Amino acid sequence: MPDMSASVSLAMTHLAPLAKEVDENKVTPGVLGFIVFAVMALAVWGLMKSMSRQLGKVDFEETPDPKAETASETGSETASTKP
Repeated sequence: MPDMSASVSLAMTHLAPLAKEVDENKVTPGVLGFIVFAVMALAVWGLMKSMSRQLGKVDFEETPDPKAETASETGSETASTKP
């Protein structure tokens, strides 16, 4: 693998006149960081859209519990028979 520091220093010498003051101790994300962030944001948006579409297909309607119905019916009958 070729030495990347030579190409980085060459790029810095071409970009140094464009910047008024280059601070070598300051780290910035740059264009690559923005591209990675944008791709990740698009991936999360796509996943959330897919998830909402899949959840829209799910039927959340529950069937009534027959034991609960009989218990509520007997409770209402005993409450109506009491004076």
